[in-house]
Amino acid sequence: MITPSYVRTMAAYNAEMNRRLYANTGHLSEAERRADRAGFWHSIHGTLSHILWGDFQWMSRFDGWERPTTPIKESDHFVEDYAELCDKRIKADADITAWANKVDDAWLNADLTWFSGAAQREISAPKRFLVTHFFNHQTHHRGQVHAMLTAAGEKTDDTDLFLVVPGMVA
Repeated sequence: MITPSYVRTMAAYNAEMNRRLYANTGHLSEAERRADRAGFWHSIHGTLSHILWGDFQWMSRFDGWERPTTPIKESDHFVEDYAELCDKRIKADADITAWANKVDDAWLNADLTWFSGAAQREISAPKRFLVTHFFNHQTHHRGQVHAMLTAAGEKTDDTDLFLVVPGMVA
């Protein structure tokens, strides 16, 4: 079972991994960031855009953020401008951290009901489960970006949770 401490640990991991990946991505040219690298969301930029789209989608349910109007199938184009993508990522990570600091057991113990555009139906699920999915989604797609960056010749740092956020206990 996840705890408020887990949520804060994963928010810290999320922010640090995004900082690291965006630093590496910043070394690439626009053409290199947008090159189709056979990833699910095609390019590094497209995958980073999709991750941010997913964060906005879930945080609209968790914390009242504005819900993206971009459909999921176009989420790799959620933010087209790289500088804007970087700025939105930094703000999103700060806002996710602020939200994580407010999460308590009472909030985690509740269910969430929403209409899922992906499933095309109303869904109810425990918030604890959905928060796990939220962070898993980020980690999954950041792993894809990491692989694309490595293939592009970028040297990246450790990604292991216990090395990125030492001293945190979930």
